[in-house]
Amino acid sequence: MYPDHSPEQPSQRPIIAFFDVDNTLLHGAGIYHVGRAAWKAGYIGFRDISRFAWQQFRFVAVGENKKHILNTQERALQLAEGHPADELRRLAEDIYERELETRLWPETVTIAREHLDKGHEVWLITAAPVDVAAVIARKLGLTGALGTLLSESDGKFTGEFDGPILHGDRKAEAAEALAAKLGADLADCWAYSDSRNDIPLLELVGNRVVVNPDAGLSSHAKERGWPVMKLDPASIRAARRRVRRDAKAAGGGEKRSA
Repeated sequence: MYPDHSPEQPSQRPIIAFFDVDNTLLHGAGIYHVGRAAWKAGYIGFRDISRFAWQQFRFVAVGENKKHILNTQERALQLAEGHPADELRRLAEDIYERELETRLWPETVTIAREHLDKGHEVWLITAAPVDVAAVIARKLGLTGALGTLLSESDGKFTGEFDGPILHGDRKAEAAEALAAKLGADLADCWAYSDSRNDIPLLELVGNRVVVNPDAGLSSHAKERGWPVMKLDPASIRAARRRVRRDAKAAGGGEKRSA
């Protein structure tokens, strides 16, 4: 079931659409791809990337688990200690181009852009490092991103968080604070997520859509009659094929004109 984005009456107050990232906008867990890129760059060892791989497999198979995601985020933070902050930002750019872009759900990206077309603000909201989320938001032309902040000193990561991990209730608190700052009425706002841990965020707004929900959120959504989107990884594979076809066609056209 897809949300109805028919034209609305003009409003003086902004309307915000909040999108979770992992398994909502992106197939799988973004932190895994950060870890993989760090491994390729020589920042972490094979044992560490193996842990990230297991978390990715488990996340895709059964959904988000609070204990596991917090452990993964904390481990990633420890691995970042002492590295220049600019390195993560450069990695985030590379990660998007090499790993994330082809794993985005076309359906939720389309809905995010529909919100933009209607004049809404679209914010990503995730437990992942805000530097990674900000790259995704910028590449997709979205308004901005809320994510976990990493502490820095003299341009290097300290191995500590700068504030709480943006997860569960904390994510809802961050969304509420942004809405208050922008003067948005939460009753008019939207939220999209796959995880039972985001129930506080989904209940905060007047319009919510459940995307590929885990078991806990699926049950909660059914009880309350919330709309549910079921996405098929085949849509991502089809998008990749279109990209490859377009690339080949462009390459062929250049050769013919040479």
